[in-house]
Amino acid sequence: MTWERIETRWTRVKGQIQENWARLSDEDMDRICGKRELLLGRIQELYGVHRIDAERQVDRFLHGY
Repeated sequence: MTWERIETRWTRVKGQIQENWARLSDEDMDRICGKRELLLGRIQELYGVHRIDAERQVDRFLHGY
């Protein structure tokens, strides 16, 4: 799946994203609103990972979705 499809289906996908990254709050999800860069930044902040690691995690999620 591509990120563009995630963006267009955000309301349906955000629950699965929160299951994968449980530290993301509902407020975070509303703020992110399908924007990949915002999701990556928030994952970095909450989980203390480098950007490349956040990107890998999101890419794995995309391939599994």
